[in-house]
Formats: sequence, C-alpha cells, structure tokens
Amino acid sequence: MSELGNELSSSQLPSTGGAGESSHRIIIAGGGTGGHIFPAVAIANALKKIRPEIEILFVGAKGKMEMEKVPQAGYKIEGIDIAGFNRSSLIKNIGLPFKLIKSFFQVKKIVNDFKPGAVIGVGGYSSFPVLRYAQAKNIPTFIHESNSFAGKSNIFLGKKATRIFVAAEGMEKFFPAKKIMITGNPVRNSIVNNSVTRQQGVEFFGLDAKKKIVFVTGGSLGAKTINEAIDAGTAVIEKNNLQLIWQTGKLYAAKAAEKAVESKNIWANDFITKMEYAFSAADIVVSRSGAMSIAELCVVGKPVVFVPYPFAAEDHQTVNAKHLVDRNAGIMVKDSEAKEKLVPTVIALANDQQKQNELKENIKRLGVRNADEIIAQEILKTIHG
Repeated sequence: MSELGNELSSSQLPSTGGAGESSHRIIIAGGGTGGHIFPAVAIANALKKIRPEIEILFVGAKGKMEMEKVPQAGYKIEGIDIAGFNRSSLIKNIGLPFKLIKSFFQVKKIVNDFKPGAVIGVGGYSSFPVLRYAQAKNIPTFIHESNSFAGKSNIFLGKKATRIFVAAEGMEKFFPAKKIMITGNPVRNSIVNNSVTRQQGVEFFGLDAKKKIVFVTGGSLGAKTINEAIDAGTAVIEKNNLQLIWQTGKLYAAKAAEKAVESKNIWANDFITKMEYAFSAADIVVSRSGAMSIAELCVVGKPVVFVPYPFAAEDHQTVNAKHLVDRNAGIMVKDSEAKEKLVPTVIALANDQQKQNELKENIKRLGVRNADEIIAQEILKTIHG
C-alpha cells in the first residue's frame, strides 16, 4: 500500500487545483453501512439546497448497500472494487492487495473524468482510495469523522485534509487541531423535519395505538445478539402488553417474519425505509450505539436502551452509550448480558413512565439538528472563497 501511496503522491501528476470551472462538482466517497450513507446523503442535500447548480457524484464499494441507497436518494454513484480486511477469515484477504490496486485505477478514471472541485470522505472502504488520489492531485479534501475514535484511514488522510468535521471534542489526539471543526453528526432530513404523528406511525405498521410500542433496531445491517434476545423474549413482551417494530437486518429476517405471522403484536422486516414512521410510533427504542444512531436518537428524543456492539474499534460504542447513561439520557445493557437482561430492562422501563420522561427530556437536549448545513457551508466557503 505504501508503494502505491508514494506513486500517487508523485509530482508527475497534474493538479486540478480544485477551483474555477470544477468548483461546482463534488465527489462524496464512502459507505458500507447506513451510519456512513445517511449522513453522506444529508450533506449532499444541504449542498444542493445552498447551491442547486452543484453536481454531486458518489463513489462507493461494489456490492455494498450504498449502491442501492444512494440512487434511491436521487444521486448518481460509481462503484469501485474495494473491500476491507476480513478478521474472521484470513484466507479471504488473499485478493485484497489486487482489489486495492484495481480500485486506485478505477478512482483515477472517475476523478479525472468528473474533475471535482472537492472530495468529501464519510468513512467506509471506498473513502480511502478516493481521498488519497484527490490529495495527490491537490484537490481539496474534507473528512467527516462521526465516531469518538477515528479510524486508521481517516487518521492517515487527515494529515493532508483541508478540513475535518467531527462530532465530539478531544479529537486532537487523532487529527491536526487547526483542521478540526466540531459540527455534530448530520441527521437525515426526514427525521429532523419529521411531522408524522404517533397515530400515523402506528397505522403504518398495522399496530394498536392503545398499547406501547418498542422499536428494535440493530442498525441497517442488523445485530445478532439483539435479535436473539428479542426472539427469545417475544412471549414475555406480549404478556406485558407490548408491541414490536423489529428491524432485523437480512440475516435474521426470515426467522423474525415467522414470529410476525404468529402474532399481530409484532411487525418485522429486514430494513425500514420510512424510519420516521418507526420513530413516531415508538414509545421505547432498543438500539446499538454507533455515532449516527445516537445522533438520530438525540434528535428524535425517545427513551432508549442501548446495546453497544462490543467489537467496534476501541470499544467506542460503549464509550458512546456511557456518555448518554452518565447524563441520564439512556440505559445500557452489555452485549454479553443482552440475552438475560435486555427484555427485562425494556419491560421495566415500559412500566416506569417517570423514567421514560426523564430519558426523553435529557436525550433531546443533546440533539444537533443542522450539522449537515454547517458542514455544507464550510465546504462551499473553502472551495468558493
């Protein structure tokens, strides 16, 4: 990778400068999960709102969810052959160097054809080669780091980035302090400006407005531990007069669908496109504690039981959840204890209206509703002067 990086840094490469006629074209690179894709689309929407003439091109990893979700949001996307390091099966990494080299050539063509005035990286496999090549050509690059612990690629790219947008304080340990701007994390417009009533949300999922609803989500790709804990506790949940909206991810969808067929109190699917309806219908939310999930939940202002993903880098999801728990803005159940404790914790919270009210008020205070606009304005100010 270092030899390839040196080759891309070569002074023989022509410079586009990043201004003039190309300044109305912007590439946004990254994806892999909803946590990267949704803020990327939010930033794109904010840029278009301020400057409708801007052309935006997304670059993502072939086979990843951005290839479907970005066109649904109305934007063009180019896919590159890139993958991350597979820790669970080392043999699957044999082709990784070849994919990386191939991706750089694909990126070279995309960037040279599109001629962007700026490139924005939001994290995910595809972010690195695009920003690396843009930096080699002296195109202004911007990084959005949503987590409290920066990834190795972003740390490396941050050295030459024009500006680095972060959600939290204390990121100087990862990035040059003068390049950092604390903006918060962009939240989908449909959630920030949600006007769906609880009644409309309940009707959307075909549930009963008289009973409390628990919205369970492990993120866009699902969460095995959460799914298994909920699956094992569906009878107890129903016995306590609660209903479920259950986003399972693809791997657990079939099993959860069986439960939904058996019970009119359970709605289950692998993915929820109209997330605003789920948030409006929910009285309580069960969620992982990734940075983007937390950003949305703070805006929504619902009582949340967090189950942090234990294998996140530097265990940052636990750090994220503790930040809220310490402010009485959420409850945390460890992933390793979810099977025994998650359902009882949810039921106890459902029976404690005072606790629900406290959590709602406290989490709402932490919400940032206009991070996308702040980021878009800063990018445009930098490239347009």
